[in-house]
Amino acid sequence: MHFSKKLDKFTKLIKKIENNPPLYLMIGFLIIILIGSILLSLPISSANGKSTLYLDSLFVSTSAVCVTGLSPVVTATHWNFFGQLIIIILIQIGGLGVMTLSTLVAMLLGKRITLSTRLIIREQVGAKGYSGLVKLIRYVLTSTLVIESVGAFILAFSFVPVYGFFKGIWFSIFHSISSFCNAGFDLIGEESLLGVNTNFMIIFPIALLVIIGGIGFNVYMDITKYRLNFKRYSLHSKVVLTTTAILLASFTIIFFVFEFNNELTIGRLPVRYKLLNSFFQSVTLRTAGFSAMSQTGLHNSSTIMSMVAMIIGAAPASTGGGVKITTVALIIMVLVSEIRGDDDIIMYNKTIKFTQVKKAIAAFIIYMLWILVVGNIIVFMEPFKTSDVLYEVISALGTVGISRGITAILSPLSKILIIITMFFGRVGILTIIFATKKRKQKLYKEAYGTIILG
Repeated sequence: MHFSKKLDKFTKLIKKIENNPPLYLMIGFLIIILIGSILLSLPISSANGKSTLYLDSLFVSTSAVCVTGLSPVVTATHWNFFGQLIIIILIQIGGLGVMTLSTLVAMLLGKRITLSTRLIIREQVGAKGYSGLVKLIRYVLTSTLVIESVGAFILAFSFVPVYGFFKGIWFSIFHSISSFCNAGFDLIGEESLLGVNTNFMIIFPIALLVIIGGIGFNVYMDITKYRLNFKRYSLHSKVVLTTTAILLASFTIIFFVFEFNNELTIGRLPVRYKLLNSFFQSVTLRTAGFSAMSQTGLHNSSTIMSMVAMIIGAAPASTGGGVKITTVALIIMVLVSEIRGDDDIIMYNKTIKFTQVKKAIAAFIIYMLWILVVGNIIVFMEPFKTSDVLYEVISALGTVGISRGITAILSPLSKILIIITMFFGRVGILTIIFATKKRKQKLYKEAYGTIILG
């Protein structure tokens, strides 16, 4: 009888979690991270056959599932094939999302997709309604397989001649998945892609995979459905594509100009490679984490702009992180509307609901507060420069994974803070708030009041 009561309580708890999509997603990510950390801590995962410190294993597992790329150990040398395989599986799960893969398993087993499952899928992929969600999941899985396969095929032409057939194929698959999922883990070495930053056939395909992964699956569907008929795209797709193009062009020009004569980064390269690496820097900072130029050698002005790019991030319902380009675009349009004197926020002849404006502003404020609080704590505890610490924290929260070389030498407490930051960055701070707090519906409204602004 006692066991029956416990089982009944457990069943009620599971149902309660299933009826709370944000909480379900959060717990799903946590479980995958813990499983990954245990596997990575085992001797069979390391190249030297010894157990890896659990905190480092937890750090890497979180970084992989949260598609970040920060690591206290060198991925290429610390892990053997099994360890690297675990990491790339975690990256794939993190990039696609827990519910996408669990829905795939359910479909393969012939199970019915319940309403609670559809609620969770909708939360994860950012869909508007409940119809067509299973079709969307199929589309996500198929497009991912196709894009990553094509990416691996192209990269194989560069990796196979250097590393041999089997190792070259493995490198191609690993980097294609890591790029598309915006993870930033690589097997080339301690300096990431610095050693191949003049190899167009490695740098450009990886950049392209990062961009495709960062625009989101909802945008793919519009592109495949309407081809180049931009007018028929959804408002979301129009904003994502336009903002992405503007940001990539702007940051490429900024890094090209600021770093042109900097011998610590691209100063010694021919102009065409300066342009290539400036473009790659603008791409990788949008949550990818690969590094083709020295981050410690950047001018201060470039460092500031790099932080800005990391904060902005990629599109919603994509494999990337950050505060999201749609959030930034909406906040900018609030400013534009105020300057114009418009009463409403208009984007592509569509009026934006005030609830979305509130969410955008709330997400941005919480995001910046997190950077301020965690950054200050780590600056207080560690002997590193403030800019290096902020770079690390912003990189973790934006699930970027690019670093100025302090990850491996952080204290245990700072590593734990970075682990929590990566998790919050991937799941979404607003998602976590909604998962842990019930929203009460008010039956009345207070009288309007005014305050002096400006």
